Amino acid sequence: MKENICQQKMGLVEKLGVHLENREQLAPVAARILSYIILTGKRGATFEDLVSILCASKSTISTHLNHLQDLNKIEYFTKTGDRKKYFVINKDTIVQHVDRMISHWQEEREVHIEIKNYKENQNNEKIENEDEKFDLTFHSDYIMFIDEASSSVKALREKLINNQFQI
Repeated sequence: MKENICQQKMGLVEKLGVHLENREQLAPVAARILSYIILTGKRGATFEDLVSILCASKSTISTHLNHLQDLNKIEYFTKTGDRKKYFVINKDTIVQHVDRMISHWQEEREVHIEIKNYKENQNNEKIENEDEKFDLTFHSDYIMFIDEASSSVKALREKLINNQFQI
């Protein structure tokens, strides 16, 4: 059972790692470190855990841990009487990702409003044949989707900021 969970976790570390490489523009090892830390949760991952589990050299792990800390993607805590550092995801990383998502959606929304207005005011008003007029339903529906999705994500962001989640 424990071996199956470990295999599942490592498979997910790899999958999430590939995703983070692309989305966050991270080096492969840094992405795997971040993935492992995310999946380990609030108990934290130690330097020794990362060296052992990711099968990378101490210098490689150290370099990437420092880089991830410089990017404010991770932070660490210590335990009384224990000299180890326990690395966890920085909550602000998630908030920053949410902010980028909202900003991206807002830009898309503005473009779709502009396109819809153009089609409606510049073209549809001048076209007499109903069959040749633009169907604006897609733009209206997409703008509504963005508004609803943004509202949901903004609510999630507020919960993150108000510490309503344990990451």
